[in-house]
Amino acid sequence: MSVLKRGLIVSCQAVEGEPLYGYGIMHLFAKAAKEGGACGIRALCDDVESIKKEVSLPIIGLVKKCYPDSEIYITPTKADVDRLLKVPCDVICMDATLRLRPNGERLEELYRYARQNCGNRELMADVATVEDAINAEKLGFDYVSTTMRGYTAETKNALLPDFDFMRECKKCLSKAKLIAEGGIFESGHMKIISQINPYSVVVGSAITRPKVITQRLNGALKLQ
Repeated sequence: MSVLKRGLIVSCQAVEGEPLYGYGIMHLFAKAAKEGGACGIRALCDDVESIKKEVSLPIIGLVKKCYPDSEIYITPTKADVDRLLKVPCDVICMDATLRLRPNGERLEELYRYARQNCGNRELMADVATVEDAINAEKLGFDYVSTTMRGYTAETKNALLPDFDFMRECKKCLSKAKLIAEGGIFESGHMKIISQINPYSVVVGSAITRPKVITQRLNGALKLQ
């Protein structure tokens, strides 16, 4: 039985440089998300414990760390997996694009290491292309998320949310569960995604990033 349930997962994150970074309030965003009907939380490693104390929802944990020799920054290395193994997240998430990883590590090795040490936890692959998705399922990931679409050199011109990409991933996956994520801001987006029928949907910025929400609305305001 899957740890994650079907429904809306809310990403509660604040990284360095954002207004809410460093205040230790992501557990309050998680509480609000739960009360709004969220079925899970996606969170940074450092926030997992406080969120777990606040809500009983399953947590997708990840590390965001930049390395000089790779563009990958979501749980890039075994050391980052080790950090997640020390906190009570239910799913370990990592970038599963077919790009060079830091320190010469390979995705296959990272997946195998995580699987051997994760216990009852599940594993999620963040992908950007159909090739990524197919490879992630072949490796054995429990979930494949469209998170990285638009955030790699190969997909930087993709219009988000990329519904066609979500549909393609849905068609090519037979075992791994599809998680729709990326650029989802409006109820109209959710209606289209409902027709695609992924396993679950992750929304972050539209719910938990006030600066981004303000910029989006302000940009649409055209006063005469």
